[in-house]
Amino acid sequence: MTTDQIILFTLFAAVFAMLLWGRFRYDLVAFSALMIGVVLGVVPTEDAFTGFGHPATLVVALVLIVSAGLVRSGAVFLITRTLVDSTRPLASHIALMGGIGAILSAFMNNVAALALLMPVDIQTARKAGRNPGLSLMPLGFATILGGMVTLIGTPPNIIIAGIREDALGEAYQMFDFAPVGGIAALAGLAFVALIGWRLIPQRDGETAGATDLAEYVAELTVPEESDHIGKRLAELDGDAEKTDVAIIGLIRDGKRRYGRAANSVLKAGDTLVLEARPDALDEFRSALKLDFSDSKRQELLTAAGDGLEVIEVVVPEAARIAGKTAQGVGLAWRQNTILMGISRQGQRITKHMRQTEIQPGDILLLLCPRDRGSDVTEWLGCLPLAQRGLNVTANEKVWLAIGIFAAAVAAASIGLLYLPIALGLVVVAYVLARVLPITEIYTHIEWPVVVLLGSMIPLGAALETSGGTELIAGALVTLTDGMPAWAILTMLMVVTMTLSDLLNNTATTIVAAPVGIEMAQTLQVSPDPFLMAVAVAASSAFLTPIGHKNNTLILGPGGYKFGDYWRMGLPLEIIVVAVSIPAILVFWPL
Repeated sequence: MTTDQIILFTLFAAVFAMLLWGRFRYDLVAFSALMIGVVLGVVPTEDAFTGFGHPATLVVALVLIVSAGLVRSGAVFLITRTLVDSTRPLASHIALMGGIGAILSAFMNNVAALALLMPVDIQTARKAGRNPGLSLMPLGFATILGGMVTLIGTPPNIIIAGIREDALGEAYQMFDFAPVGGIAALAGLAFVALIGWRLIPQRDGETAGATDLAEYVAELTVPEESDHIGKRLAELDGDAEKTDVAIIGLIRDGKRRYGRAANSVLKAGDTLVLEARPDALDEFRSALKLDFSDSKRQELLTAAGDGLEVIEVVVPEAARIAGKTAQGVGLAWRQNTILMGISRQGQRITKHMRQTEIQPGDILLLLCPRDRGSDVTEWLGCLPLAQRGLNVTANEKVWLAIGIFAAAVAAASIGLLYLPIALGLVVVAYVLARVLPITEIYTHIEWPVVVLLGSMIPLGAALETSGGTELIAGALVTLTDGMPAWAILTMLMVVTMTLSDLLNNTATTIVAAPVGIEMAQTLQVSPDPFLMAVAVAASSAFLTPIGHKNNTLILGPGGYKFGDYWRMGLPLEIIVVAVSIPAILVFWPL
């Protein structure tokens, strides 16, 4: 080995060891390795930051922004509220949620897809009275499997497409991964839904890390020309139950109707009195296209065009609003803020929301102009609760958001637009159409992942330039000398899977993909089967909670232990290898 190869192998070994240790965050580890590589001369200074402008890095960042826009527009609510039912048997629920998660992951970042569906799954488990740990791991694995199907579904596919473009002059297109990834995903989903969830240790009676959000008594108004005008209030119970909202009353002409007024025929301007968590309240409002309690103020806020935000504040004794009403302090006309709900330790509120006297200890749910939350909180003399990512769904733009995204995916799929350009245009369109506020654009990018990619890409390129990947490929070829093609591909997949289970799958891909190309060139065969093997294997990290971010996301909410993952993950990895090798040889022949 040359001196450069020794230094680079040492750097990669140190990076992997540090990632396994977990003492320092992976982006710091990767960036430090890059800087050391530059100082030692194995990474050219002019190439040090090329990874940050690499198409793979840009696509990962843009996908996260687009995912946020789809959430904000209500596109995800549109899917889940029509399909999810807590009365379904667990196996059916896992198959359905897993299918939704896999489809979403194919066209979104799979981490974002899980983040969207995880609260839905926990809520469904709570309604069904079962431990969410029984369904969260299958959902997490399903979103990983779904990401294998398309170019943008998971970072390894994006990275491999970029590596193929650098090595062979042409990148993979949107659905080139679908034949192999789709078969692996379908086989994996079938196992997860039918058998896999039964292998998860059951811990009855545990909270499984699920945290209940505060429930508010809140009000929503029936707008003019609503589809619900003329219906009886009781007819909304089905939608309320689906979204975990309790309808507790009706206000008409400023007067509270007796009891729940279940048989009252709804009219324009009626106010529904509800009890719900903030996220459930927003979903119910979006599903039924209702207005906030102060519809005139809502129109003014929406017309301002700066966007809205939801904040939660606690009322101390010295607060301006303590002992007064929202109407009395002029909350609406002084601060352009709507009181959406009040949480009062389980007590019912009987008066109109803005006419209810606020007591010390109350938690208020407020709708205010974007970036004005701190000013409103200070003016009221209240204390802010920790941010929980509460958003206002712009459900009137749901089809616009879906249409823009679908058009971009179609344009990229037929080669009309380069994928990063297509996604960039979606981001621009979402901002111009006010689907996503421009102030939120950068908050949705997972910067540690960007730094990891930007740092590892130059190191991977240096390893290849120095002949390091050729050295690894030669060792694997020597080890598999005389073996049939399927055995060589299997060996590559097993090695890659093992690394991916222990390390970040992005880092694994950056190392394994060039090795696959070198193996193919040594054997004088097409590199595509080897790249597809790496793509599937790098995404198949099911044995540990550190192998994939989706595994880490479900660790707390599912109440899992480190050793729980392999019970379902090991047979799943074996199935993925077993179905992928024949599929690769059929669709990407040597």
